[in-house]
Amino acid sequence: MCGIFAYSGQKKSAGDLVIRGLKKLEYRGYDSWGIAYSENQKIGLLRKVGKIGEFDLENTALPQSTLAIGHSRWATHGGVTEENAHPHVDAQKMFAIVHNGIIENYKELRDELQRKGYTFKSETDTETIVHLIADYAKENTFVTATKMAIKRLKGRFAILAIKADEQKIIAARRGSPLILGVGENEFFIASDIPAFINHTKKVMYIDDDEMVVVNEKPHFYNIHSGEEIEKRVVEINWEPQSAEKGAFEHFMIKEIMEQKDTIYRAINQKDSEILHLADEIKKAYGTFLIGCGTAGKVCHAASYLFSKVAKRHVNVIVGSEFPSQQDFLKEKSLVIAVSQSGETADTLEAIEVAKTKGSKVLSIINVEGSSMDRMSDYAIHIKAGPEKAVASTKATTSQLAILTMLAYACDNRLTEGKRLLIDTAGEINDMLNPRYEKHIRALAEKIKDFESMYVIGKAVNYPIALEAAIKLQEVSYIHAEGFAGGELKHGPIALISDGTPCIAIVANDETRTDILNNAMEVKSRGGFIIGVSPQNEDVFDQWIKVPDAGNASPIVNIIPIQLLAYHLAVLRQNNPDMPRNLAKSVTVK
Repeated sequence: MCGIFAYSGQKKSAGDLVIRGLKKLEYRGYDSWGIAYSENQKIGLLRKVGKIGEFDLENTALPQSTLAIGHSRWATHGGVTEENAHPHVDAQKMFAIVHNGIIENYKELRDELQRKGYTFKSETDTETIVHLIADYAKENTFVTATKMAIKRLKGRFAILAIKADEQKIIAARRGSPLILGVGENEFFIASDIPAFINHTKKVMYIDDDEMVVVNEKPHFYNIHSGEEIEKRVVEINWEPQSAEKGAFEHFMIKEIMEQKDTIYRAINQKDSEILHLADEIKKAYGTFLIGCGTAGKVCHAASYLFSKVAKRHVNVIVGSEFPSQQDFLKEKSLVIAVSQSGETADTLEAIEVAKTKGSKVLSIINVEGSSMDRMSDYAIHIKAGPEKAVASTKATTSQLAILTMLAYACDNRLTEGKRLLIDTAGEINDMLNPRYEKHIRALAEKIKDFESMYVIGKAVNYPIALEAAIKLQEVSYIHAEGFAGGELKHGPIALISDGTPCIAIVANDETRTDILNNAMEVKSRGGFIIGVSPQNEDVFDQWIKVPDAGNASPIVNIIPIQLLAYHLAVLRQNNPDMPRNLAKSVTVK
């Protein structure tokens, strides 16, 4: 989830403006950055490795230009180097491009262009786009060439392109955010509105599969048909001081919405590395999944996935309890440790125990360079970006995505697993819209005054019921508990009274009938049934629709409950970012 910002207008300080805008987008990516601007019929380029927030703009003289594009990067394709930093240019420096997203067919396009004699200087998928535009521009206008190039791209993206001798910016998107800000004889394009909120509150929204050509005025087109689209200018009422959290009141809701992008980043790993780690799992003498809190629930869910997808048994142990199970460890054992921060004390202790036994350790983490990263034999970085809210949201689903991919790789079906997750990410992008959030907020209004709530699930969605309860506990302070649906009759059903909310997580799989029967048992005792399911069912008093995601159902099913927990917290006047008694990274035992 990189940051994109651009300016076109009357001011000659375009480079300065773009750098200032990128600094406000640094939370979207901060390992490298760069800008491109029109200078003497050529593209001027400034790229740096490191955080743009540390760049001394006040003491840097930039060339005068009335047009510039910029990018703050969170590395996906290729390492953190100046060569891989955006923008990318063609050999003649006539075209420049910045890009957010993943081009799924970039290897095919890259091979085609290399056969034509194009030389690549980076490891990125983005550089493919700029060479493709340059190739089409040999016989077409800039606009036509860009349109032709974009139509070749598979995947989800947000793209800005400029040409050295033309005062226009071309922007296009599919699945990644991009918004046009409209000023007085000037235009801004950014990943998030806060990047230009100090300059204008007038915006035009660029929708999926749309392209806009920004010159004296913007012209919108459908990417596929080429048909011009009429757009209206919308006045927004956000204040600049809220920019740190973007358009959102809290980091938690911002991070929930970022799941439109983070699943893609999580699965954007080298196939060779995933297959190597799958081989390590297959040859291990006992595999142990460990984590604490939410990460522990992710591990629990993964154990079902390894069983169902790979027909392989893995052990799940809470990090704090792992030392008590150390006698099962052998030199050929593999410990898979899961953590957002990479600094969780109980998980670190578990890793130390594993190392003393000579076992290998694989960590699935968000923070590169963390203690777990350094201690492990192998590490997979989920690339979710900074997660500031205490309640984990985007890191959770990214961890689930990685473990799903590993399960498929263990059954020699990595391509199938990645396709499932790519499709699921697309469904999540469509699901997380204002109407969906409004529906969940209305539900929160109905149940906000209850002090107890229950969540039931079965099979892979039983751990998701446990995680859903954690989310509700963390931020709403409602007494929430998760159960396996079949365990209700063994005691927990005694807790149900008239009107008690009970969330039933129902996947469209072999468990559907059983969990619906469990929900009916609760309903017959007066419970208020909230169904999280791909389809509405007679037993539901309230339905929250989710995509039918097959083995990726845990990912889609937890997201609406994250949203529900958030809105319950706000309605109950709690701070969802800083819940009482909790810290983001538990670094003490």
